[in-house]
Amino acid sequence: MDTLTSIRVFRQVVESGSFVAAADRMDLSTAMVSKHVAYAEKRLGVRLLNRNSRTLSLTEAGSVYFERCRTILEDLEATELELGSLGTVARGTVRVTCPSWFARQLMADMLAEFHRLYPEIVVDISFEDRLVDLVEEGYDLALRVKWREDSLPAGVIARPLRAIHYYIGASREYLKRHGAPKSPQELAHHDFIAVGDIVSLPFLGPAGKIEVPLRVVLRYRTLGGVANAVAAGIGLAPLPNILFTEFKDVLAPVLTDYPIQEATLYVVYVSRKYLPVKIRAFIDFMTQVASRVPDIRPADGH
Repeated sequence: MDTLTSIRVFRQVVESGSFVAAADRMDLSTAMVSKHVAYAEKRLGVRLLNRNSRTLSLTEAGSVYFERCRTILEDLEATELELGSLGTVARGTVRVTCPSWFARQLMADMLAEFHRLYPEIVVDISFEDRLVDLVEEGYDLALRVKWREDSLPAGVIARPLRAIHYYIGASREYLKRHGAPKSPQELAHHDFIAVGDIVSLPFLGPAGKIEVPLRVVLRYRTLGGVANAVAAGIGLAPLPNILFTEFKDVLAPVLTDYPIQEATLYVVYVSRKYLPVKIRAFIDFMTQVASRVPDIRPADGH
C-alpha cells in the first residue's frame, strides 16, 4: 500500500471520528480505510487507535503520529500551492473591487493594456464604494483610496500605489453666477455637494489646518456621480484631480492654494503567500501603471 495515502487516511479517520465518516469523505470503502490504518500500524509496529464498535481514540503513540502526520501533510499542501502559483502562464479570472468613480476612461484604458499583456486573464471588476470583505465575498483584491493608513482593515496586505490629490471643483457656469471663493471660509456661503454624511472639510493653509462648515444642498452616497452633479452647476465638491482632466471643458478647481488632505491609493489583498500568478500579474501591472499616471495639478478656475 502507498504510505502517503495511508497517512492521509489515518488523519481523516482521526479528524472525522470514525472509519465510516472517513470512508465517505475520501470516497473509499470502510474496509479499505481499515486496511490503510492496519497497514500503518503494522509498518510502525505500534497500535495507533483504540477502537470498538462505537468509539475510537488515539493511543499515546497514535497522538504523536497524528501530530507528525498533520504537519507533514500541511507542509506538502503548502508546497504544492506554492509551486502551482509559479506557473508560467497567467490565466483565469481575477475578481476586483474598486471605488465607483474608477469607472472612467482611464481605468478602461488600463484594462485594455492589461488584456493585451495577459489575454488569458478575465478581469471581473465591481465599481462600488462600500467596504467589501474580500474573503467572504470571494474577491481577489481591492483598489481602495484611504485618507489614513489606519483606516485599512486589519489582516490584509495593503500596497500603496500613489497619492491621490483632491481639489474643490465647480462648473464654469456656477462660477459665472456665484463667483469663486477666495478663501476656505467663503465656502460656507456656497452650495455644496457632499458624499455621505460629511458636514465640514479640513484644509491646510499657511496658518495650519482649517475646518470649514459646509452648506450642503445635495448628498450622494457614492462619489461616482458627484462630478456630474458639479458639472450640472448644482454646487461645489471635492474631486480627485484626474476628474478635472476628464471634465476639463466644464469643471474648474478653486482654492488650489489650500490643499485638501492628501489620500493614498492602495491595492489590497489577503495574503502575499502563494499568490496565484494571475493575481500577482494584476498587482504588478497596477503598481507599474499607477506610477506612470501624471500627477495633474489643475489650474485654478478663478
